[in-house]
Amino acid sequence: MLKRTALFSAHQKLGAKLIDFGGWEMPVQYTSITDEHLAVRNAAGIFDISHMGEVTVSGAGAESFLNSVLTNDIRKLVSGEGQYTLMCNERGTVIDDLYAYKLSEAVYFLIINASRIEPDVAWLDAQTAKFSGDLKMTDASHNYAAVAVQGPRVQEFINTVIPGASSSAMRVNAVNDLKKNQIGGFKFENHSVLISRTGYTGEDGFEIVGSDESIQHLWDKFISVGQPFGLKPAGLGARDTLRTEVCYPLYGHELDEETTPIEAGVGFFVALDKGEFNGRAVLADQKANGVKKKLVAFKMTDKSAPPRPHYPIWANGASVGEVVSGTQSPSLNLGIGMGYVPPELAKPDTKIEIEIRGKHYAAVVVPKPIYKKG
Repeated sequence: MLKRTALFSAHQKLGAKLIDFGGWEMPVQYTSITDEHLAVRNAAGIFDISHMGEVTVSGAGAESFLNSVLTNDIRKLVSGEGQYTLMCNERGTVIDDLYAYKLSEAVYFLIINASRIEPDVAWLDAQTAKFSGDLKMTDASHNYAAVAVQGPRVQEFINTVIPGASSSAMRVNAVNDLKKNQIGGFKFENHSVLISRTGYTGEDGFEIVGSDESIQHLWDKFISVGQPFGLKPAGLGARDTLRTEVCYPLYGHELDEETTPIEAGVGFFVALDKGEFNGRAVLADQKANGVKKKLVAFKMTDKSAPPRPHYPIWANGASVGEVVSGTQSPSLNLGIGMGYVPPELAKPDTKIEIEIRGKHYAAVVVPKPIYKKG
């Protein structure tokens, strides 16, 4: 039986095409992926992200514990700030990538991937059992629903939807005053919601977490208030094309338990100088001595069907890797993707070929992100 979010009936009313995504019945599109993608790039889109998981970690030992199990340096956060980070095992490979927020002194809020809730929580439980400090960890995923509102015009109407100042440590006069990666508590109707200026599209935007009821009301209000600004509901299809254009990793594609953050090109989020943490020795060795595979971005230079995950990558007459994410870019109107290749083939302008339905089509390695604004 597939799980459904609090917004399931809203998706049905809007005529969404629903699919199984990590055990959840989720909208892949409402009108078309291209239409929804371009709405987010040029105006605004709203996504149901209620399938994501939430974990709270609190207590005097919370900061020390999180710094031992996450790659980024959580000590850099002040209350009301968040950071992208990764959770690695002792082999340095990725259990999950996530956002960690410091809500107040000794209270942290983690947003984790929907498909990884059970393994993440089980792994964190095992780590807490080995930790001797004052610590409480709770899987709060069932308590929350969430939406992401993304696009350049969102800032024009979000204060109309959620008027009022922050009620939490991050004191701001309005939602729009939040800076990138900041988070605050706000009142919406008679509900409390958490709002962060973050997203997964490469556009400015906000992610809002609250009770089922609050998110149901918020969805309806955003649709109503946002429509004159070009806001459209957007599904997982557009979420994937948007994140692929800007080269944001997706767990199960760019990241998994066979891949390290260094190989995946997200070494910037690994703080080797902060002291010991899970996987540090392996990651330090890779940083110093190099890796056997590297994640690259590419564009198709031949006219072809879109590249897709698991398609072979060829170079110099040999199969050298495979595509992990691939699509037709609605913004650029050509095939794009990411894949793993040997380091010597990772330089921009390197010519490669993508095998699509038994035929080889020319492509070229490009700098990340593939799509740049302006």
